[in-house]
Amino acid sequence: MIYVDAVAGTVGYDLRMGRTALYRDPAPFRPARAEVQLDEAVLQLAMPDGKQRRHALDGCAATLLDGFFAARGAARVVARPERRFVRMLTLERGDERCVIITPPDLGAVAPNVVRLPEAPDDAAIVDDHAWDALADWIMGGGRFTGCSIADLARLAAIATWQFAATIGEIAAERALELVAADRGPLRGVEDLEAALHPLVAAARQSPRVAHALLAAHAHAAGASTVRRA
Repeated sequence: MIYVDAVAGTVGYDLRMGRTALYRDPAPFRPARAEVQLDEAVLQLAMPDGKQRRHALDGCAATLLDGFFAARGAARVVARPERRFVRMLTLERGDERCVIITPPDLGAVAPNVVRLPEAPDDAAIVDDHAWDALADWIMGGGRFTGCSIADLARLAAIATWQFAATIGEIAAERALELVAADRGPLRGVEDLEAALHPLVAAARQSPRVAHALLAAHAHAAGASTVRRA
């Protein structure tokens, strides 16, 4: 459990999944996904039914754990719902509780083999890449410290437009630091592009990362002008 923006402390999470027994299922089960839009201290979720959820992150308690999602909408008719393995990110703040899970597509948990907590029916299902970026950001306390440019690119892909621009500016600072450390004073655009490569590559797939890249170039250009003055 961690409090976002709390005092610095050590956070540990055992990524080993234990002995959860999974088996493949030929019946396809792909429920609709929610879309993540992350601001610096607010998480917005666009649910498949069109509803918008807004969750303040400042002061919330976050927990990561393995669990299962009851696949009541699976194509195959069974006596009881299938238990699909998911990873769960639980956010709690006061009386408010939000559960975000990975897609329950990996496989079914064999019945009576292992006890896992059940995700609620209203849990937000998001794609793996979005869940990973969101979980890393929240469990890291909502701080940019230690984020590589590749980490920032992943984060920008789920950010709001305004937050993506902020991430781009921070990526530019990281890139300028890398260039200065490797070759001394900034010597040209090619060096900067090489340092920003993770952002450049991700921008081909995500409009929000592309927006962050524009902000990174603008910030780097301004910083270069100041340094030359």
